[in-house]
Amino acid sequence: MKITQLEYFCAVSRYHSITQAAQKLYVTQPAISSAIRELEKEFSVNLFTRSKNHLTLTKEGEVFYRKASELLRQIDQTSQEFHDLGMEIAPLRIGIPPLLSIIFFPDMLLAFREKYPTIPIELFEYGSIRAASLIQDEELDLALVNMHFPDSANMNSFRLLTDRLVFCISRDHPLACKKEISIEQLSREPLILYNTDSVQNQTLLSFFDKLGTKPNILMHSSQLYTIKNFILGHLGGAILYSTVLAQHPDLVGIPISPCIEQDIGLIWKKGKYLNNSVEKFLSFTPKYAASKWMQPYL
Repeated sequence: MKITQLEYFCAVSRYHSITQAAQKLYVTQPAISSAIRELEKEFSVNLFTRSKNHLTLTKEGEVFYRKASELLRQIDQTSQEFHDLGMEIAPLRIGIPPLLSIIFFPDMLLAFREKYPTIPIELFEYGSIRAASLIQDEELDLALVNMHFPDSANMNSFRLLTDRLVFCISRDHPLACKKEISIEQLSREPLILYNTDSVQNQTLLSFFDKLGTKPNILMHSSQLYTIKNFILGHLGGAILYSTVLAQHPDLVGIPISPCIEQDIGLIWKKGKYLNNSVEKFLSFTPKYAASKWMQPYL
């Protein structure tokens, strides 16, 4: 039994497909198929029930998957501990949703690098839901997220601030003078929503569902530059964090009724060994947040 064989087996177990596992691991399908056959032969057990384009774990396979996952976790943890002992600094892998990265992250990153210039950082743009999944798969160390994603209780987390969602339009929009806008009124406006892996989208759609109405979605985008151009071109409005307005005075944010609050923070996996770089970032973040975001709404 080899570590690589276990990694291939666990990937196929998660995706129920050799094709998808091969794509995720950047290896060939025959290599994965061969690894699984060797495991089954070595332990005289069938790990999968095979059907057309789908693999399902047998009872023996489920037991093997639990054991293999735990073994890989321990190997990864031991490897990170040895890296720390050898003073080899592993990159700090952080997931950031595109819009949150623009609003919150640049200044935080600059301040952290000024204090810890030798710690390498790798940033990956993902929506909050996808980032949370990658945290569980240990492909990311930390993620800056909207904290209202499914299974958030199964993560360690630190809240940076609470923000609210507002309906953002141009200053010469017919609704720019309104004091607030209801969900029902929003359903009649052309809307620019985030991409589908956004927690914000799920939150908004749940409000529309409660009213038994559907939003008039013009487009999905995670890029603030694109969203803003559509707004200023009078093509539609966007529901954004109120914090965005401080950096874009040419936009107007109308409060939504009822108020929709969103907690924004850092998450990391429970039970995972935290290397020195991660611990320093987690120690740095609360102090930075306290100095920058003392108020619930900016």
